[in-house]
Amino acid sequence: MTLKVYADRMSQPSRAIIIFCKVNGIDFEEARIDLSKGQHLTPEFQEINPMKKVPAIVDGRFKLFESHAILIYLACVFPGVADHWYPADLFQRAKIHSVLDWHHSNLRRGAATYVLNSTLAPLLGRPLNPVAAAEGEKVLSASLKKIESFWLKGRGRFLLGSSQPSIADLSLVCEIMQLELVNEKDRERILGPHQRVMKWIDDTKNATRPHFDEVHSVIYKVKEKLKKLQSERAIGETLSTSKTALQSKM
Repeated sequence: MTLKVYADRMSQPSRAIIIFCKVNGIDFEEARIDLSKGQHLTPEFQEINPMKKVPAIVDGRFKLFESHAILIYLACVFPGVADHWYPADLFQRAKIHSVLDWHHSNLRRGAATYVLNSTLAPLLGRPLNPVAAAEGEKVLSASLKKIESFWLKGRGRFLLGSSQPSIADLSLVCEIMQLELVNEKDRERILGPHQRVMKWIDDTKNATRPHFDEVHSVIYKVKEKLKKLQSERAIGETLSTSKTALQSKM
């Protein structure tokens, strides 16, 4: 049976799974779960993942969720996956696990909180939350500093001083790519001070092209929708202000 990947490409970890499969020639069927339409909350999807989140996979009768666990499973089970993604050496594996464990409570918490509350919320029917966005940015900035000063150590171009990317590189870079949704000024303010991080992002993109670009194309489409929404909101606010001003003069 073909591997089935349940994913929404707007989800950072979903993109990491899809890119990994494509780069490594793993045959799979992508079952799209639209988070904006609440498809992850249906009883049918709960049978796949009781946690009601993407990504999740079904491989025969085996079901699995949580993106890091999925990446490890795919790297171990499917033939032909290059060793650098999840090395056979147990010491190197343990170090990759340390990055992945750190990711969830640091980089992911900061980036997801910041992007949602500064930019993405209106598309999901939620109000922007500047206070939550500011808190998220603090965690995000601290995480980027840690990546640059600690995880990107050594002479290698990738995390842990490696010369080739691992599942940790792919997972973390897909997380940071969510920042493409925010306006250029804010993105530059956050990422600009971290030149080594930006170089690492480019190196990971290059190592996984053309699949990286194809899977991330959804981000740029949503960014255009956000720009249109922001423009319409600005026009509405201008008209409202003008109407109020006219009424005050009558």
